[in-house]
Amino acid sequence: MSHSGQYTFKMPDLGEGTVEAEIVRWYVKPGDSVVEDQAIVEVMTDKATVEVPAPVTGRVLSVSGTPGDKVAVGSPLIVFESQGSGGPLLAAEAGPAAATLAGPAPAAAAAKPIVAASRVMASPATRRRAREAGLELATVVGSGPRGRILQSDVVAASTRAGMTAAVSAPAPAVAKPPPAATTEIKVIGLRRLIAERMSESKRTIPHFAYVEEVDVTELESLRRHLNETHKTDGPGLTYLPLVLLALTRALIAYPQCNARYDAERGVLVRHAAVHAGIATQTPEGLKVPVVRDAQRLSLWDLAAEIRQLSERARQSRSSREELSGSTITITSLGKLGGIASTPVINMPEVAIIGLNKAVERPVVQAGSIVVRRIMNLSSSFDHRFVDGYDAAAMIQTLKELLEHPATIFMPDPLPRGAS
Repeated sequence: MSHSGQYTFKMPDLGEGTVEAEIVRWYVKPGDSVVEDQAIVEVMTDKATVEVPAPVTGRVLSVSGTPGDKVAVGSPLIVFESQGSGGPLLAAEAGPAAATLAGPAPAAAAAKPIVAASRVMASPATRRRAREAGLELATVVGSGPRGRILQSDVVAASTRAGMTAAVSAPAPAVAKPPPAATTEIKVIGLRRLIAERMSESKRTIPHFAYVEEVDVTELESLRRHLNETHKTDGPGLTYLPLVLLALTRALIAYPQCNARYDAERGVLVRHAAVHAGIATQTPEGLKVPVVRDAQRLSLWDLAAEIRQLSERARQSRSSREELSGSTITITSLGKLGGIASTPVINMPEVAIIGLNKAVERPVVQAGSIVVRRIMNLSSSFDHRFVDGYDAAAMIQTLKELLEHPATIFMPDPLPRGAS
């Protein structure tokens, strides 16, 4: 085997029938030196955003495509002037590349030769964090196993570097240029995918919106009591797991709302299991991680699962499985929830439930004005498969459960008349 030469690395097969991938951002440019397993490009498929690591150590000669371009699987992606033995080249040509969400895939990692102990150990996400902070990983002291550099190490080093720079380097007296009148932003990556899916959903699905106000005074009292009596290391209970638990009960009577439409086969698939999508705002855009078999989980398990899935989504560490397969979605804007909203259905589902903000308002009860905590539920349904009556009845059932939260935990929680 030769120890140097040119090597053309092609767009890898990312699995699940992927035929092309969109370039989101390049981490390298012609002339840059790279080491094996260093993240070189971020690409996106319809399933996930992945970082592709370098298959060899060497120098970048050329790259193919710019952010927003789609490159077919098997087409040239990047050309290296490689160094070292030819082992990694054969491994890269033999099968799917070691694309990764939070690190190298197990199969790809096993195919790589043993790396020298002096090499910096860090995940692609940590490497990206260091690049964004302008840090050389070789200068960062790792606190992880065997000196592995963690994201917290990068944050600490970045903070120290910023403080040092502030002390040693006075700010240059340069006038700031006036702000540009307009800014053009190319719509690529996850934002492009969100735009396409939202457009398809509104274009294809006849949305039926239904808004109902819910008195969550008792639910708030229960939430506060549980947070005070069940101290945990993490944040306390929010409304989200309580609403999800109640929703799993309500869907027992309205399975037509817990369904997915297979347009290719023309089949509506109703699910007994509730795989709840949790709409999560991330720095990259809206993602929907999935709480699987929510009907089997306790309140505290739901809270933990929602928290963990949402955090992984915000850190771009979600697996493909965690971002697919939902049967109904819950979306909440928290304190920004507003009075009402018209959420867009997450295709191919047929229903989505939106939580608006909870506020104290004066209401009339038994002829007297009292202060109650009110939260609106804003929902949308696919009117092709969910009749208006059934949609309203399901939300009314959910309202009954939330206004009398003890019934959420009963073996047979459904109110009389539900069918």
